[in-house]
Amino acid sequence: MSNLSKDKQTNRRKMPADHIGALLASLGLTTAGLLGLAAILNTRPNVVERWAFFLLLHFLVTGLTIPLVRYINMRLTPPDGFAAPGGVIVRQSVWIGLFVVICAWLQMQRGLSVPIAFFIGLVFAVLEGFLRTREISGDFDG
Repeated sequence: MSNLSKDKQTNRRKMPADHIGALLASLGLTTAGLLGLAAILNTRPNVVERWAFFLLLHFLVTGLTIPLVRYINMRLTPPDGFAAPGGVIVRQSVWIGLFVVICAWLQMQRGLSVPIAFFIGLVFAVLEGFLRTREISGDFDG
């Protein structure tokens, strides 16, 4: 086995620093979301508390999905490839959180249906696919 393939296997086994940061952000977002939702659970819903509910729901869902998205990214990365950066993992989790918040808002308005949820999810998947393709090809400077 060459030194290059050993380096890639070693690189894959140890957790990158940005992944540790993403997991710490996950812990913070989940804690803030849970404590905030628990605080506004027994209040009378007015405009401020509805917006707070959506914000805290987004925090909670994003925080809960960061470890799951990281696991999926690590499992789907080829053995000779490099793992997705922590920023990509957080961005993908934010998409999931935004999807849940939009669905919750539509459900409150009685406008949510399976086809609408499917197409909203499809839009987010296409956007993320486009962004990942640009990042991998090197055309994106961000």
